[in-house]
Amino acid sequence: MWTLFFKEIRDFFSSITGYVVVLVFLLITSMFLWIFHSNFNIFDAGYANLDSLFILAPWIFLFLIPAVNMRMFAEEKRSGTSEWLLTKPLSEFKIIMAKYLAGVFLSLIALLPTLFYLISVYLFADPVGNFDFGGFAGSFIGLLFLAAVYTAISLFASSITKNQIIAFFISVLLCYVFFLGFDQFAGFAFKGGVQSFIMSLGISDHYRSMSRGVIDSRDLVYFLSIITLFIYFTKLSLISRKW
Repeated sequence: MWTLFFKEIRDFFSSITGYVVVLVFLLITSMFLWIFHSNFNIFDAGYANLDSLFILAPWIFLFLIPAVNMRMFAEEKRSGTSEWLLTKPLSEFKIIMAKYLAGVFLSLIALLPTLFYLISVYLFADPVGNFDFGGFAGSFIGLLFLAAVYTAISLFASSITKNQIIAFFISVLLCYVFFLGFDQFAGFAFKGGVQSFIMSLGISDHYRSMSRGVIDSRDLVYFLSIITLFIYFTKLSLISRKW
């Protein structure tokens, strides 16, 4: 399983695509946070926090993570290497988990350089160090869980087609539905408890909760449940198609 995990990491960074994906994420966030004059610009906001990063990142990840993971199974099917993979002493679950963990690890690699933003804001604060570390930690953990959910969804999308582009668009659509679709649906014709319940089915409601710096067990259960659900769907997809 770990051999396959490291293989996926090596394959991602063996071409320029891997580096481009990470650089695009950092470039877009940096431009909005530090250069473009907008509501996201830290200098324009006038106070030391990184709320803008955690507002922007889910939307960038909506395209970034499907781009990272669209090849995971689709490319195996297209190139015929799935037969080679099946000869290895690995169950479908271990194969899925190896690719899933690789996808989450790659998302983490993209996120780690944003810690330099934390250092910068810490130093720019007046007085130096006047920064809400608790809020940042909660938001960062929430973003990691969001990336983990997007990865599980993207892996499922990659398992149902041989075409990477189709896998990408299916993944983006599903990620969008789970991130904002339930909120939009709940806002059309529902009020009160029904509206709150429908919104609680989407990622955004739980992500916002964690972004306030509160790590609630209900949010953790939600994220883990969605991850488990799509890993299970991926396993069913592989079994039904017999690769």
